[in-house]
Amino acid sequence: MAELLLLLAIISIWIAVFESAVIMLGAIRFVFRQSKKELVIPANMESYPTVTVLVPAHNEELVISATVEHILQLNYPVEKLQVIVIADNCTDRTAEMVRAVHARPEFAQHHLQVMERTGTGGKSGALNDALRLATGEWLCIYDADAAPEKNALAFLMQKAMEQPERYGAVFGRNKARNRDQNFLTQCINLELVTMHRVYHTGLWELFQLGSIPGTNFIVKRSLIEEVGGWDEESLTEDTAISFEILKRGQLIALAPRAEAYQQEPEKLGVYIKQRKRWAMGNYQSIFGNITHLFDGTSWRIKLKLLYYAASYFWFMVAIIVSDIIFVTNLVYKIISLFHPEVVSPFQFAEDIYVYLVVAWALMYYLYVLQINLALASDIGQSTTRNFVLSCLSYFTYAQLFIIISVQAFFGLLMDKVTRRKRKWYKTQRFT
Repeated sequence: MAELLLLLAIISIWIAVFESAVIMLGAIRFVFRQSKKELVIPANMESYPTVTVLVPAHNEELVISATVEHILQLNYPVEKLQVIVIADNCTDRTAEMVRAVHARPEFAQHHLQVMERTGTGGKSGALNDALRLATGEWLCIYDADAAPEKNALAFLMQKAMEQPERYGAVFGRNKARNRDQNFLTQCINLELVTMHRVYHTGLWELFQLGSIPGTNFIVKRSLIEEVGGWDEESLTEDTAISFEILKRGQLIALAPRAEAYQQEPEKLGVYIKQRKRWAMGNYQSIFGNITHLFDGTSWRIKLKLLYYAASYFWFMVAIIVSDIIFVTNLVYKIISLFHPEVVSPFQFAEDIYVYLVVAWALMYYLYVLQINLALASDIGQSTTRNFVLSCLSYFTYAQLFIIISVQAFFGLLMDKVTRRKRKWYKTQRFT
């Protein structure tokens, strides 16, 4: 039985390696094609639709002024732009600080309003309440810590205008604004760069498959209204709404030049709470949509489900099983040096171990290769420090994903058993 488990784990790891290699090849092709395209910043935007920018903010006085400044400085016609900052159950000076920025002479022509709410539902509830005030044909979402680059919205809309009937949403790339703060933020930066410049680009290039992030994206207001707004029961409203958009035959397109900076957790405790919520929300989306694997919905939905299920279930379990067997045998091997009579409970043929070692080595090689491919495509990121960090992060930061995912899975199970309602966790900000 143990030998069969190890064999299945090895096969699963090889499949994960193959998946990563395919996505990476798609990303390379995408980067190669993009390098041949001339960067054209939209100049005449008379035909562009109206946009409502929504900024949910719960006690965000540390970061909200800078965020509002960046949004009001976006390169988009002022008469086509509506900005709504939702001061969600705030007990600090968030609303006051937003109004102070708007009062500055250079922003006098901007249509900005502060919506102070005391409702429930977390970020989703705040967005749903603000949706009733939105007048734009498209909605643009930025988190309260966002710092979009000047042309971010223009590039998002430029992509949407390529196929307005087909694209229901468009998302850009997010960067860590505090990436050099400490070891944790440096690792998060590597993850962000790899996710946006390898996985997102690879999946879009190969399958035109996209996924809405929590910030820096636009979506048709009519589509959100058709869906019924954001799911207030979901811990990751972005993943949930992504599935709803795909179910309606619309695509979520990638606008690679639409970039925005965001603040990442600087403390391990804050990071774990944030990622545990993300993992639990993704599990919710998998469980809630799993039946679509067997019905007549789009193949993109099935592929997206398989991708999430493989990442959070199959490959993760395979790595855990192989790790347990490997570590157990290693411990018994050390003990047997002093007590030869002690025998490991896992006994396998030597050639199986060879396959396991080769699979692990290849997986590690691809992990490092993907990160450095992503870094090479991002100006100023391909450094010696980041290369060394990419080699070390597999044994430190990457393993944290497994621990958090396991905790999230069993936490969600306990919520189901006890019928406990999980509270939406807001990531702590730093100055």
